[in-house]
Amino acid sequence: MLRDNRNRSFLTADPCRILSAMKTLLRTLLYLSLIVWLGAEVFFPVVAAVSFMTQPDTHLAGTIVGHLLRILHSMGLVSGVVALALLALAPAWNIYKPRTVLAPMALLVIMLACTAYSQFVIIPAMERDRIAAGGAIDTADRTNAITLHFDALHDRSTYVEEAVLLLGLATVVLVARAETVRA
Repeated sequence: MLRDNRNRSFLTADPCRILSAMKTLLRTLLYLSLIVWLGAEVFFPVVAAVSFMTQPDTHLAGTIVGHLLRILHSMGLVSGVVALALLALAPAWNIYKPRTVLAPMALLVIMLACTAYSQFVIIPAMERDRIAAGGAIDTADRTNAITLHFDALHDRSTYVEEAVLLLGLATVVLVARAETVRA
């Protein structure tokens, strides 16, 4: 008696098809985590610029941007951990060769460290400076040591976000390269 393969359930399907579907799922989740993080990194400066152009008060715009930056960092930390875990699993599932995931994993660790540094060191220090300057940094004396420190932290925050974006782009390139070096 011949079996009709169209009526077979997914659970009783060919193990090769299941493995192929799992590989596709893992790669999709990896790409999605990178897309979410890098997409937010690319879009954040646009939102920040629009906030300062449309808000009548720079303090209000800065408050909005600060909240959005915290959201960006949360998205980045979650996406980064997910991407790191998926890259760690990839060689075990025979998706990428172990050596091809080491560089993107290292870049993700650096990106996570930069994001955590910005979230847990730079932003709280900027908030302390803002409060010490009287609550609104834009009304403080521009030559005041607190204002100068705030500005230096702001510059550092910008460089850290730029570094995360560039490292993320390099990670995408390395993951794409890993696709061509099949296990």
